[in-house]
Amino acid sequence: MTVENRLKELEKKIGYTFREPALLKQALMHSSYTNEKHLPKYQCNERLEFLGDAVLELVSSEYLYLNSPHTPEGELTKTRASMVCEPSLALCARDIGLGDYLLLGKGEEATGGRHRDSVTSDAMEALIGAVYLDGGFTSAKEFIHRFVLTDLEDKKLFYDSKTILQEMVQGMKAGSISYRLTGEEGPDHDKSFYVEVLIGDRAYGDGKGRTKKAAEQQAAYRAILKLRKKETK
Repeated sequence: MTVENRLKELEKKIGYTFREPALLKQALMHSSYTNEKHLPKYQCNERLEFLGDAVLELVSSEYLYLNSPHTPEGELTKTRASMVCEPSLALCARDIGLGDYLLLGKGEEATGGRHRDSVTSDAMEALIGAVYLDGGFTSAKEFIHRFVLTDLEDKKLFYDSKTILQEMVQGMKAGSISYRLTGEEGPDHDKSFYVEVLIGDRAYGDGKGRTKKAAEQQAAYRAILKLRKKETK
């Protein structure tokens, strides 16, 4: 499939047609690609990412301000940080399969860049910046509401899962929490880690991730769901 056809496919997925398709292409252009093609550095997606980050911060701030009228500033700041952090944006990018459309250099491709959170989250911000430049603030806001400001409770729970589990277990006086590495597989540049979380000496959840921390977060998330299920019985 040609790059142009892939861009059209992505436009259908996000429900937005670019007046200037070059902006969409630039949003998907990783610096490794521009380096490999000997293109000027400014043609990669980093400048669009810078712009998209600012637009995202404004839209998410407005959303929280209007939807949480009695929440103090400090709590709003914390919530916004969890909504627009790298793992959260990478999750949003996965929802639309953004990694499949990235333009990467061969080295970045070979080392798993298409699925790396840091790469896909940056591309998500660059895509927001591209929509903003192409269609204005309203189009960017609609995109953010549709693809970022969704399932917020679940996202917050997942990315704060270790902290939330710690608080739950302390409240229940259920014992101490520990994380145990149960396995790892794959080459160094594309490794997966397997972890289980124990409360006392009993395993409550397991997780898999590209880093130990990500695997621990998933294990903690599953433990929270298990504990909540027990509470409702």
